[in-house]
Amino acid sequence: MKYEPNERLAGVVYPDPADVQRWHEAGALRDETLAEGFRSAARKHATRDAILWVGGKMTYAQLDEASDRVAAGLLDLGLAPLDRVIFQLSNTPETLIAYIACWKAGIIPICTLSAHREMEIGYLAKFGGAKAHFIESDTPKFDFHAFAQKIQGEVESLRLIISTRGTAGKGAVDLADLQTKREGVAEALAKVPRDPMQVGAFQLSGGTTGVPKIIPRLNSEYAYNMRSVFAFKGWSSEDRIFVPMPFAHNLNMGCGWGSMILSGGAVIATPQVDPASIRAVHNTLRPTVMGAAKPIVMRMKSEVLEGQIDISSLKEIFSTDAAETVTKTMGVPGHQIFGMTEGTCMFTREGDSEAIRYNTCGQPISEFDEVRILKPGTETDVPDGEIGEMVTRGPYTIRGYYNAEERNAEAFTSDGFYRSGDLMRRIREDGKAYYSFEGRIKDVVDRANEKVNCEEVERAVMAHPAFTDVAVVGMPCPTHGERICLFAVAPEGTALPSVKELGAFLKDAGLAIFKWPERIERIDALPLTKVGKLDKAPLRTLIAEMVHREAAGETMAE
Repeated sequence: MKYEPNERLAGVVYPDPADVQRWHEAGALRDETLAEGFRSAARKHATRDAILWVGGKMTYAQLDEASDRVAAGLLDLGLAPLDRVIFQLSNTPETLIAYIACWKAGIIPICTLSAHREMEIGYLAKFGGAKAHFIESDTPKFDFHAFAQKIQGEVESLRLIISTRGTAGKGAVDLADLQTKREGVAEALAKVPRDPMQVGAFQLSGGTTGVPKIIPRLNSEYAYNMRSVFAFKGWSSEDRIFVPMPFAHNLNMGCGWGSMILSGGAVIATPQVDPASIRAVHNTLRPTVMGAAKPIVMRMKSEVLEGQIDISSLKEIFSTDAAETVTKTMGVPGHQIFGMTEGTCMFTREGDSEAIRYNTCGQPISEFDEVRILKPGTETDVPDGEIGEMVTRGPYTIRGYYNAEERNAEAFTSDGFYRSGDLMRRIREDGKAYYSFEGRIKDVVDRANEKVNCEEVERAVMAHPAFTDVAVVGMPCPTHGERICLFAVAPEGTALPSVKELGAFLKDAGLAIFKWPERIERIDALPLTKVGKLDKAPLRTLIAEMVHREAAGETMAE
């Protein structure tokens, strides 16, 4: 195996060749690109279903052939290996064809979301030097073709608009036309340089503020990430996975469809995640594995209990924080996941105790993942059981963000561990180390110089039977800096406890008094980011506005 890329892209931080050699010799990193990984699976599982959707399916052989033709067609359009392209697509079969085609052509997708708009797409296209913009032309609520034309007029490098679905607009290339190519396909793809240590995808950081940072994921390490999830979880080629989170998102690519597509399992594709679509997927396509954010799980729960959704085929549902709910109310084994686009991910799995499955995010998926828990802002390890910042390094964890020297200078320890910004606690059971997510370093309320971790308060409050979901944020206070506000979701008709009643409950639970919520605001649903994560920014804005109005003399709403 060659331990360095054939060509070093400016702005990409590549791993030390000595580390790559060590991981390769240990049996981790293979001499393999993502395209080669898929082709291997396609040969072995040619007649098996690769993609399923309501109303259709595609075998591995069909997906291999379709992506070959598209890959050669992209090269015919003048795109070349190492060119970057913007992907702004939903969860459809055509999206997976396009991703795999780019792997085969050596083209690097910039994995944006269909919900992104001018601020994100314009910035990322320019910053990444994108030469093509992949869109869908059959979306009724938004004209992506007009949007792509607008971006094209603002970003000099963008030459092509490629439509994957619907009728391509004027000047755009239709993906369906690329699939008709038959002559010279093998010859064109044979000329694409194979480079396991080159970038296979530009992923995005999952922050909720500002523009995302670009995260280079290399072919060999990303394939290792995908295969490690599959092996750690004990999935098989008989499994059908359904993750209603954007295909572009790292959780789905690295731990969902990517894991299946390199190993012979089936991927369920649906562009919609409304209740009717979720119902149709389960009742007709019968997924065996599901990964979902808690809000989707909570929406499903009532329909499952009413018999509208048949989940008898499911062997597990994994989420960041709903394992206990899934297990106890839906009768499906619930597991938890911790993942970061920058690398190291963790799961609970079959055989773990209930305490581990409900209260931790399990263990890293690779024996080569190195995890330390440090006192925040230092390089000093904290004892087991104590909360600190998780730092990590390993075969599939990044060495730097793309073209971000200033950020990279502060994002790593002196010995190369990535600083995640996540608060974790290491727990040991039967001699094994597990990790409990305790919140983000910045997800705190600064109350009279006491830093109150929001995640800790939320966990304590969620033990109260009145609540189905909660979020804790700081609200402005002239005397304390911030006080603690609780936004709460509860079933219709359920009375919320008063601040005093909740305080008595938390006192019995043993939570320090300065951590108790000092205000409770009912809300129909917690706001989410574009990838389905809790978004506290609107809640902070809302409570700040309420406090400002009240300070100006308005009457507080009951």
